[in-house]
Amino acid sequence: MRRITVVGGSLAGVHAAEALREHGFDGDVTLVSAEFSRPYDRPPLSKQVLLGEYDVAEIALRPASWYEEQGIELRLGTAATAIDAKHGKLSLADGSELEYDGLVLATGSRPRALNVTGGAPGVHVLRSVEDAVALRPGLAAGRHLVMVGGGFIGLEVAGAAAKLGLEVTVIEASMTPLSRRFGDDVGHWYRELHERNGVRVICGSTLASVDVSTGGASITLSDGRIVKGDIVVAGVGSVPAVEWLAGSGIDTGDGVVCGPDLRTSVPNIVAAGDIASWRNPIFDERMRIEHWSNAVDQGRHAAATLLGDRQDFASVPYFWTDQHDTKMRFVGRTKDATDSRVEKLDDNKLIVTYGREGVLIGAVCVGSPRDMAKYKVAIQSRAPWDEPAAAVA
Repeated sequence: MRRITVVGGSLAGVHAAEALREHGFDGDVTLVSAEFSRPYDRPPLSKQVLLGEYDVAEIALRPASWYEEQGIELRLGTAATAIDAKHGKLSLADGSELEYDGLVLATGSRPRALNVTGGAPGVHVLRSVEDAVALRPGLAAGRHLVMVGGGFIGLEVAGAAAKLGLEVTVIEASMTPLSRRFGDDVGHWYRELHERNGVRVICGSTLASVDVSTGGASITLSDGRIVKGDIVVAGVGSVPAVEWLAGSGIDTGDGVVCGPDLRTSVPNIVAAGDIASWRNPIFDERMRIEHWSNAVDQGRHAAATLLGDRQDFASVPYFWTDQHDTKMRFVGRTKDATDSRVEKLDDNKLIVTYGREGVLIGAVCVGSPRDMAKYKVAIQSRAPWDEPAAAVA
């Protein structure tokens, strides 16, 4: 194997390229990205970049000199469009082709579109540097931002806008923010957090229509209420960017279907990050994880697999979210949880644990970083659910 191409200028893609060199691969490495910007870190987009604390240059994952030193060719601003797996060729949007011996797929995810009558022209999303640059000038004190979606991105944007002095309204289809994933206890806690910080939260209503014009925005809800604002941002989830793989012979479903070692259905192609769906042996569950730490670990593991390592990828998912000077750390899973328990609850701290079939599988920790580290160990060791608090004492 002399030519490896990494498809996607994502966190997973950069770490895969780095790991190839660390494992001693001295052949050609090319990193292809649809974006014109050098690969960058995405979490600051909804926080420090919107707040004006970081500029675009400060969130670059690696300086330009690093790619030169590592002998990694960057092909920016041109998306991959097709794979000819039989002949080892990758087609790009600019009409060129790259020959490869091995591929790492790390194209990440794209924002889910709003499902409203007539579409939603003029509505902002926040996935890329370009999105943040387009949104930032509109975040002026005294304006009204309407955030559609009370998930992590939505609540982070709401928190940043409130800190900048905007009036903020969050519209969430569920009865409380985050409740579909974490349950009502966490949902109520976060709703109260945002309301204490001046954010209006409307729950239990979907969108009927969205009208954005130069004079402002008007959003009609399913219950007939109308919310008016100056700027509208949508954060209603994301989908894996795998459409371009049609006809490649690579199995896709909810993402790219991988084996335990992140190898796809085509032997010399692996996947990592937001698009990779694999069975995690710690939970005995097929999953696809859209979190920072998972992208790093999977990118590195996928590179090793491509070079001949046959170890399965096993991990305890971990992520964090910063809202109104409060940090949530979550470790594990909540999917199909049969039990949940509030371990601590006040205005500054929240710990909720989740169990499935008698085993601890997840924990939300707000204001308790030491507890989070202990829960991670307990989840990895499959601690019993009956006394999870005692298991981490």
